[in-house]
Amino acid sequence: MSNAPVYEIDPKAFWDDPYPDLKKMRAAFPVCYVPQLGATLITRRDDIFENEKKIDVFSSDQPDGLMTKLMGQNLMRKDGAPHMAERKAIFPTVSPRTAKNVWRQKFEEMTREVLDDMRPLGRADMARDIARRISGEALKIVTGLTNITWQEMDRVSQGMIDGCANYAGDPAVEANCHECTAAIERYIDEMTPVLQAAPDTSLLSVHLQGGMSQEQVYANVKLAISGGQNEVRDVISGVIWALLTHPDQLALLKSGAVPWSNAFEEYSRWIAPVGMSPRRVAQRYELHGVTFEPEDRVFLMFGSGNRDEEVFDRPEVFDVTQDFSASISLGAGPHFCAGAWVARVLISEVALPLIFEQLKGLRLEGETPFGGWAFRGPLAMPVAWDV
Repeated sequence: MSNAPVYEIDPKAFWDDPYPDLKKMRAAFPVCYVPQLGATLITRRDDIFENEKKIDVFSSDQPDGLMTKLMGQNLMRKDGAPHMAERKAIFPTVSPRTAKNVWRQKFEEMTREVLDDMRPLGRADMARDIARRISGEALKIVTGLTNITWQEMDRVSQGMIDGCANYAGDPAVEANCHECTAAIERYIDEMTPVLQAAPDTSLLSVHLQGGMSQEQVYANVKLAISGGQNEVRDVISGVIWALLTHPDQLALLKSGAVPWSNAFEEYSRWIAPVGMSPRRVAQRYELHGVTFEPEDRVFLMFGSGNRDEEVFDRPEVFDVTQDFSASISLGAGPHFCAGAWVARVLISEVALPLIFEQLKGLRLEGETPFGGWAFRGPLAMPVAWDV
């Protein structure tokens, strides 16, 4: 176990709002052991940026990690050549060209249909009723699992997310996660003969075309669902909340003075949808006087690094005009988010501009509570618009 200084947290308070504790850690304990999480946290942006690339020390291969145990060993839990081989295999699905030339049109058609259904209602929960549906429908398209509903996509994704963040070891959460992963395997099995007969650029199809094993197919499609549903839902609704509470910045976007992509990138820096990524220490290593020992568990705290006072001028402020280029929301090393371009196209080029265009007079109708530290986003977001 590392000799890092110990920093105690209140788990409930940390889940409600991790930023005050993370700020104290950055200032006084940039590398610290948090017993309530059973891990050593690295909290400063430059430390994360530099050390995430050292896969010989901070390994993503975690046989005993929650994600591997619950979802299988996907490409996110592999390093070096095995990781790059699987990343290359899925590139036809997630490349910038595919995102713009294939998925964008499908995303726009789907989003317009969602908004056409919602517009006459005049009110909804943005997170639950709109962002969640857009995210789920988009993920059905990209994964190739068009045999399930968007509600089911959200359910199985949330079950896996809860399981992978279940550091308290709640047996009910683990059991639900197992049920969700088993359901995904059934959906994959149903669609396999369909996509073998009519291949396309969906994730399941390119896996099959690449001759990947059933184990790889299961694990990587589960990964895409866990990372492509909740985070996208949280960013869509979170950005809209941020803009509705900063109307001057919304005006800049609507006028074209600032691109919609700035809202996506700045929000993801300010409230990182993925606040942490775990690593296993593979060999003895020292950082800031702390000695890591083999098999130590380390959390790279992206949500903390994105608010590092030594890097960002106004880290605790949402401002679409400030420099967010040092953000590590999507990763900082070889495990940079494979679906980044797909998410950017869906959120920045389609969902955000269409929602504000189609829902005239969009406004908040109540409180928008947030929760989470490993994954963070709005828990509810009541809104209304003119009918």
